[in-house]
Amino acid sequence: MEMTLSGKSIGKEQSAEPADSDESLLLRQLRTPATQDSAFRKLVELHKQLLYWQIRRIVGSHDDADDVLQNTFIKAWNGIHTFRGESRLKTWLFRIATNESITFIRSRSRKALSDLDGMEDTISHSNSQENPLSGDEIRAKLETAVESLPVKQKIVFCMKYYDELKYEEMAEILGGTVGSLKASFHHAVKKIEAMLSED
Repeated sequence: MEMTLSGKSIGKEQSAEPADSDESLLLRQLRTPATQDSAFRKLVELHKQLLYWQIRRIVGSHDDADDVLQNTFIKAWNGIHTFRGESRLKTWLFRIATNESITFIRSRSRKALSDLDGMEDTISHSNSQENPLSGDEIRAKLETAVESLPVKQKIVFCMKYYDELKYEEMAEILGGTVGSLKASFHHAVKKIEAMLSED
């Protein structure tokens, strides 16, 4: 049975995207000792929700995501003086969050992914009339499919499908080429579709 993941997911979390002039001002404030604390609090408020959900999709649980998010902002605070402004602050924070998430997964051997509510409707049509799946069974099947992905494919899939990042942004965050990221996303989708199509 052929399945697609072309539908939009529900409840995608987005951060506010500051204008270039606002970001330049924020960056100046971050580099000025007198305004650094308040500017960093603003940076956290602007991006914490988006970063939380990206981390949560990778590490699985709320508590673990909170820990990784806190570590992300600690790294950002300690490294703000090294930020050269060659990318957007959001991209820089995403890179830190992704690296912290990967470190967490590797150190704890955790590969859980539990925030998949938005994908459930993409496989509901696979239920046969003779043997329909319950909502819990659909969710379990989705979780198993995404958990089975290699770490990089899982991250690429979440960034593209949930956070709707452009491949160019993903390349800045993860490294690699746009072509390799497109291939990773394509392979991830095919693997998920194959698992969701199994009886």
